[in-house]
Amino acid sequence: VQLQASGGGLVQAGGSLRLSCAASERTFSMYVMGWFRQATGKEREFVAAISRSGGSTYYPDSVKGRFTISRDNVKNTVYLQMNSLKPEDTAVYYCAAGPVIGYSDVDYHYWGQGTQVTVSS
Repeated sequence: VQLQASGGGLVQAGGSLRLSCAASERTFSMYVMGWFRQATGKEREFVAAISRSGGSTYYPDSVKGRFTISRDNVKNTVYLQMNSLKPEDTAVYYCAAGPVIGYSDVDYHYWGQGTQVTVSS
């Protein structure tokens, strides 16, 4: 499956952005979807995941309460709503698809190209 992420940009601290990730296949609903991010000089880290139906979501403590993942299985799209952004959220954000919920990038088989999010202080 091919994934196309969009929606990144430059925002001030405290602001919001919504990322989108469109999938190329009608089998989109068969995949668990995740978002990861990678800051310069750091390893890629888990940001959010959502089950196939959208009924279950998962977040690390660093973004819980600020970020919301959702999906539209008709539009074959997953979203990441990011509120109360902080400078430490600055990174390239990647969407990913996989067979099961996981918190590591090795759990996901398909990746989008990444979209840059920059949060200024």
